[in-house]
Amino acid sequence: MKLGILDQAPIAAGKTAAQALEESVRLAQLGDRLGYTRYWIAEHHDLPGLACPAPEVMLGRIGAATSRIRLGSGAVLLPHYRPYKIAEVFHLLAVLFPGRVDIGIGRAPGGPAEAAIALAGHFLEQVRKMPEAVDELLHFFRRDFPKDHPFAKLSAAPLPDVPPEPWILGTSAKSAVMAAEKGLAYAFGHFMSGDDVDGPEVVQLYRSRFQPNDWLREPKTIVAVSVFCAETTELAEKGSMSSLLWGIQTAKGESSGGIPSAEAALQYRLSDTDTRQLQRSREKMIIGNPHEVRQRLRELQLLYRADELMLVTIAHSGEDRLNSYRLIAEECGL
Repeated sequence: MKLGILDQAPIAAGKTAAQALEESVRLAQLGDRLGYTRYWIAEHHDLPGLACPAPEVMLGRIGAATSRIRLGSGAVLLPHYRPYKIAEVFHLLAVLFPGRVDIGIGRAPGGPAEAAIALAGHFLEQVRKMPEAVDELLHFFRRDFPKDHPFAKLSAAPLPDVPPEPWILGTSAKSAVMAAEKGLAYAFGHFMSGDDVDGPEVVQLYRSRFQPNDWLREPKTIVAVSVFCAETTELAEKGSMSSLLWGIQTAKGESSGGIPSAEAALQYRLSDTDTRQLQRSREKMIIGNPHEVRQRLRELQLLYRADELMLVTIAHSGEDRLNSYRLIAEECGL
């Protein structure tokens, strides 16, 4: 079973963004040692409890602190940026860390509407143009603009020997079709998909519509899932409450204090609406001891026919988060 790490750089209540980002470095180093396939870090803007608005900056720090694990964005939110700048940045990373760089491409705003406006102006207009922006970015990576194109002689320097590997990230049929029609690898966010989305059906749509090209001959998939593992089921259930409550607080605009402790989460008074939301979130999350987690990961992999699973773990304690990834790696024999 191939396993990767998706890091959202969570800030625990009582800690700083600087501490959260250093914990991200520790997580990547652990993944590097344990045999995780890749480490991606997410992009968020002005979202309380999350520390990373610029994956490309953190990847430079993390690449220098690791030696083997693949590095990537999960995702670069392309509607906020011009493709040329993104190509330059990821070419630079690919020069610094040869053969190790992925670029996950997404179209979510990654934060409040005000942040999207501040970054991109008319964000929805940029979302509409995203297929063309992806094409432009790929041309810079492949160095194959048509001869009559204005950018035909323009290089996104420095040029790496091995270009970044592009992935389309999404949670809907629209993203699956885009990845398939452009012949790109596809990462489906099981942990953040809506209740009305049939994830395995979306991933199957991607496979059925995939168009091979010189970039990728066969469809390639990752499924990202929220996981919390501990030595016992009881400890896992307790530890997962931090993440589950934080999700509820975020939806209600109450998450400015960061990821709550398990003790604080257990004392929080849930309304009936909160309880229903918690149950829905818990159903999408894999919680348990190492054996239970391995079994459920295997079931999910078979359900989606995924080439790889990418694990998202949110915890108040950095040590609990590292321990979750460590236990899973040992149980799965990475």
